[in-house]
Amino acid sequence: MDVVIVGGFLGSGKTTTVINMGKYLAEKGKKVAIIVNEIGEIGIDGDVVKKFGFDTKEITNGCICCTLKVGLKTAVSTLMREYEPDILMVEPTGIAFPNSINNEFKLMNLGEEVKVAPLVTLIDGSCFKHLMKEVKDFAIRQIIDAEILGINKVDLIDTLQIPILEVSVQQLNPTAKVVLLSGKDTGERFESFMQLVLPGILEVPKKDQATEEKTEIPEPEFESSIVASRVGSYAAEFSIENGEAVSKETSRKIVTQVMSKIKEKALELNPEFLGHIKLFLDNGSETVKQSTTIYYEEPQEDIFKSNEAAAQTFKVLSAVSNVEKEAIKIAVNSSVQEVFESMGIEVHQVKHSHTHDHDHEHHHDHDENNGHHKYDTIMHTK
Repeated sequence: MDVVIVGGFLGSGKTTTVINMGKYLAEKGKKVAIIVNEIGEIGIDGDVVKKFGFDTKEITNGCICCTLKVGLKTAVSTLMREYEPDILMVEPTGIAFPNSINNEFKLMNLGEEVKVAPLVTLIDGSCFKHLMKEVKDFAIRQIIDAEILGINKVDLIDTLQIPILEVSVQQLNPTAKVVLLSGKDTGERFESFMQLVLPGILEVPKKDQATEEKTEIPEPEFESSIVASRVGSYAAEFSIENGEAVSKETSRKIVTQVMSKIKEKALELNPEFLGHIKLFLDNGSETVKQSTTIYYEEPQEDIFKSNEAAAQTFKVLSAVSNVEKEAIKIAVNSSVQEVFESMGIEVHQVKHSHTHDHDHEHHHDHDENNGHHKYDTIMHTK
């Protein structure tokens, strides 16, 4: 089994890239498992991946950004035992240090058949300068740890600026291989990227290869990536207590208005914020999702067909640079309540058992079954 870790700061396009990679590998006849991790206990990207035809299975509660070894290892072991994937892809939260996850896999002793692919870090090329301004130290840490650097969203960059951006990124990490990517481009450039991540992906593996000599890997330093990122984050889920289904038009109106209010309040807290604000309303027949990653960006909207017998729910994730967690929590909750009240729709926040505060010192002796943390595991089989 090959393990592919795709990291990058909030809004760098990880989920879209992982979906494209999963589709590509499945088309090549590979069995793929994907672990998606987000901030807090509310998963949004896992739901999005599921909308693209992947089946979802929750393994254990676990938060990759906190480097909880027991939870991650158990999740991986379960996947290997129950599904026997050819490739396991891991998408850590944008405020994690992907190299810590990389090192954990190498320390798990999962067997000689498990190979960790070169570490991929994505960079949103369309706002690279602002990334360096808002979260420079954290972003550079992610960049210098990478083995493959993907400059993403190149379709949004002036073609004259792309070579300059490539040089700038390469200077930060001279040993990494730099590639250009776009969620809209799954042609030759994407094919080259996949061959770089998983060389010989089309070749039939040889069973009698010589055993590689094991290298002693030093125990990684478990630093709080949440604190280092200086990102205030808050996730919440609300049940929609409506006598009848919320119409498609009303769903889109609600999502647009909540996004507008949260963004307005985020701008008051940080006029040049960077991060990720994601909203997700499922009315039982379709799901409306909006997201924005930077202060000047207009929200992008996607609409998916709901899963069968889906309950009406509203999810929100806000992660904003250089803003205190409590401030963004107040901004989110007040925005949600204001909009739904104006529509005459009653909502109640869903209380989850996740009580983990990302600002504390991180330990490794959590009971994986005690209700802390969640892994969303997405399965795609050939």
